[in-house]
Amino acid sequence: MNDALAAELSELASQITNFLFVDALRDSFNYNFVDATKLKGTILKKRYLYITVFFSGMTALAVELSASRLIGNVYGSSNLVWASVIGLILIYLTLGYWLGGKLADRFPTHKAFYRILMWSSLTVGLVPMISRPILRFTANAFDQLQIPLLAGAFVTILILFIIPVTLIGMASPFALRLAIKDAESAGKTSGRISAVSTLGSFIGTFLPVMVLIPLIGTYRTFLLLSSILMIVATIGFLVYVDLQSWLKFAWMPIVLILLWAFGTQGVDKATENLVYETESSYNYIQVIEDVGFRYLRLNEGQGVHSVYHPEVLNYNGPWSQVLTAPFFNPAPHSLDSVKKIAIVGLAAGTTARQANVVFDDLQIDGFEIDPKIVEVGRDYFEMTASNLTVHVQDGRWGLAHTHERYDVISIDAYRAPYIPWHMTTVEFFRIVKDRLMEDGVMVINIGRSPLDRTLVNDLSTTIGAVFPSLFVVDLPDSFNTIVFATKSEGSWADFVQNYILLSESDVNPLLMEAMSVAYNNQAPMPAQTRIYTDDLAPIEWLTNKIVLDFILSGGTEVLQ
Repeated sequence: MNDALAAELSELASQITNFLFVDALRDSFNYNFVDATKLKGTILKKRYLYITVFFSGMTALAVELSASRLIGNVYGSSNLVWASVIGLILIYLTLGYWLGGKLADRFPTHKAFYRILMWSSLTVGLVPMISRPILRFTANAFDQLQIPLLAGAFVTILILFIIPVTLIGMASPFALRLAIKDAESAGKTSGRISAVSTLGSFIGTFLPVMVLIPLIGTYRTFLLLSSILMIVATIGFLVYVDLQSWLKFAWMPIVLILLWAFGTQGVDKATENLVYETESSYNYIQVIEDVGFRYLRLNEGQGVHSVYHPEVLNYNGPWSQVLTAPFFNPAPHSLDSVKKIAIVGLAAGTTARQANVVFDDLQIDGFEIDPKIVEVGRDYFEMTASNLTVHVQDGRWGLAHTHERYDVISIDAYRAPYIPWHMTTVEFFRIVKDRLMEDGVMVINIGRSPLDRTLVNDLSTTIGAVFPSLFVVDLPDSFNTIVFATKSEGSWADFVQNYILLSESDVNPLLMEAMSVAYNNQAPMPAQTRIYTDDLAPIEWLTNKIVLDFILSGGTEVLQ
């Protein structure tokens, strides 16, 4: 961006701000409330319509982002869910634009306009409360993969948004009809309306995800958006109509107050053994406790991301396989040779806790993008080891910008259909290789289905373009495939020799059990398929196909 363009954009932003708020606030201080007739001549009255458009545009996008989180708590946040939410919201807005234009021509009054906004504000607050029992019911259906119930509930929830979003969509064309006074100024006025609405939409894009949902939760976010829009509509009545007309809608704020007081009580899901739940900018988070074991579940809750028990270390999952990674190197490879490991996808620290009981004098760097998960790990999973350094950042970015070198790098950020595409490419695996010691090993957890190994094949092909040796293990009783990639040449024979040498020394049984599982569940080398790059990594198509094919085939478990 050149300096001239930057200066023009800065000037435009300043003009919009002054136009919307500064003039209005200045004139509001000069307003004589004793002489109500002067109201007609104030700039506040001329400008308040634009302020209304700003907040309606903000609410429209904020509702869309909040809707995805409301549904994502049960259905997850895959691109299929996002596409459904965004697509239908756009259809509802389109319907609102059309209806708003027709009604504005028929009833071109501020009274009609602000009546619509009062109703839209109320319905925004009602939607999450109506949807809550449906979502609780759906959460149970999701646990059992009852597809007809899931589909029906999903459609029902999305239909609930048709009223508030359509009503909000009517705001811009209605405001445009009210603002245009003559043909000569139509272009300038419509440009202002569009600019102000878009600016509000820009704010609404970030407000719920970055501020409101992590701070007050999804349900209160809807209520706050509803309250803001209702206040804006109420002021509009007082500015353009009269108090007596607004009194017909005075019951609406009372309903909102009741929703604030009673509508937010309870948990988001009817989950058994729920210890804790919260929301972050990235995830809906649950902690479940059953028979002394604590489990970390995210979003729709169809996977266990961390496990903790004060007296048990072996959870028969993918976490302990990270411990076996160094021993694909040529024998002898001792425990003392492992001094530093990195875990991309730290979650609540199960792998880190296991590594600490196997290796001495170990330093661990954990990369976790969600700070709330880190907090939950410390509070509920004893993720408090002094040798664990937590980096709250994207794993690829963190590895690319660290100067450390590791003996083991664990990539545990995959879970179909939530696979960050930028961690599947040949460029990413080159970064990983560069951050390994000369005898370093990468271990990666990949989901699959009983019907389709395409994801394992594609990622193994991509990894094989960077690393000289690959070793593949299919974990029993799961849909997890573990791929080990060594920076130097290694073999299963070396693995066996290291196992024998370790068994003759004082080694924690957890390591020996994990090595035994790995050896006994070797998988054939994957077929050579395609290499993913930063330019082309069709991971979403692939994961969606795997999940849908699995569900339609009658599968009763979800990919881990």
